[in-house]
Amino acid sequence: MDKYLVPLKPSAEKVHPLPRCRWKRSNVELNGRFEPNYCHEMLDLLSRSYSEVGAFPHLYHADETPCESHIQRAITRANGDGNLPSKQGISAVDFDNKGIYLASVTKLGCLTVHDFEALYCQTHKQTCLKEDESKHLLHLSLKRQLDTVRWNPINQDEVVCASVKSSEVLIFDVGYVSSEPIEVLRTRNTATVHGYNGHKGLSDVAFTSNDSWILASDTHGGINVWDRRVKALPSLELTSGSSSTLNSIQINVENQIIFGAGKSGFVYVWDIRGGRASTTFQSHKEMCHPPITSLKLATLLEKIGSLKAQANIVCKEIHSIQLNPCCPYQLAFHLDDGWSGVLDINTLQVTHIHCPPPAWLNDSYDLSYIRKPSWLSTCSIYLVGSSSDSGIHLLDFYPSTSSPSHVHFKEDTDNVSKMNRSQNHQNRFIPLSEGVISCAAHPLYNAIVVGTKKTSLLVISQRRRSNSEED
Repeated sequence: MDKYLVPLKPSAEKVHPLPRCRWKRSNVELNGRFEPNYCHEMLDLLSRSYSEVGAFPHLYHADETPCESHIQRAITRANGDGNLPSKQGISAVDFDNKGIYLASVTKLGCLTVHDFEALYCQTHKQTCLKEDESKHLLHLSLKRQLDTVRWNPINQDEVVCASVKSSEVLIFDVGYVSSEPIEVLRTRNTATVHGYNGHKGLSDVAFTSNDSWILASDTHGGINVWDRRVKALPSLELTSGSSSTLNSIQINVENQIIFGAGKSGFVYVWDIRGGRASTTFQSHKEMCHPPITSLKLATLLEKIGSLKAQANIVCKEIHSIQLNPCCPYQLAFHLDDGWSGVLDINTLQVTHIHCPPPAWLNDSYDLSYIRKPSWLSTCSIYLVGSSSDSGIHLLDFYPSTSSPSHVHFKEDTDNVSKMNRSQNHQNRFIPLSEGVISCAAHPLYNAIVVGTKKTSLLVISQRRRSNSEED
């Protein structure tokens, strides 16, 4: 048989074995920890799994009659959804620390506290849902505009509401079924050059970790600080030097740095740790305290060469800022034209940016709503309601150049990447049945709840599948 064999001529070319991807699961089992790159790839799989699983319109009652939000929704539906009134919609949603309860407020003044487990368990019953009102922990029709809602992180029985149309912070105890708040905090009146005493509307609320200080940004460019142990008027005021509205505030985890941003397009920073600026929470003699620095976001965006070459960068209103719970030096921002990004508070540089098509392309540009995005609680995905379509963006803001939104992101071109091109990281868009204003993520297992322009709560999660469906 050997005489029939053709000898193989030696080749001058060196034969390279085909590249193969390492089995990442074995790395986890051997090393005993999740590698950062592996976690990032899992984020991509997570974002692919989301879809709308339930819709709950605000069809509730107060004193056995339809509440104001219910009536306005019915009127809008009867007249057609072409022109939604700016006073309609769920302006803010927030989970408590354990994700047991979900609080929401509407533009027309309804405060509702839902049992989230009861809400979520109804999502598999039918496609068009009507929530069981008997399972509400609280539903109040306050007959005043509400723009923000927060749970007290220390006392989880307390829900705090505020409005840009009012100078009061309302604190409710969910253990009492009462339309009256247990405590009301008020701002100081402002006197104009004509002698008129005006009220400061309040746009956002934040707590320090010791529960003794409550902060609220206002429509006059300041932050009011109340010491609940002292009095109902602000003990201190942080000033930005601008008279325009501060839409959003954030406090870092150590209660040392306060961030504020709003209509002027600036991000303001107050440092309360030490030195000259530290007397903010210590001295009650001097009422007003300026920021230690202010950053014009448009100037930082102009430093991104690739972005400046493609877009005309102008100063824009900042709708929201929020610190990443998984990466405390990442401060996410969202602009009125739909742009979103990340400001690195260590380097004071913009590291991530997402620029969707402008809303005016499909005649849907609407300035009547302040959009309120949110981070997923256990990973660096930023949830943003679309400014032009009915849907939500899941933006990969992972703190690495491997993030598709990173300003230095470059797609790999090696052979391994070509083999896995279908698994490249990318931002996701989830189409929804209604336009989104506000977002909140469950603190434990990342179910998403959004409030819509048509005053509905939409639940976004992994769709359930039974064994019968798989057969």
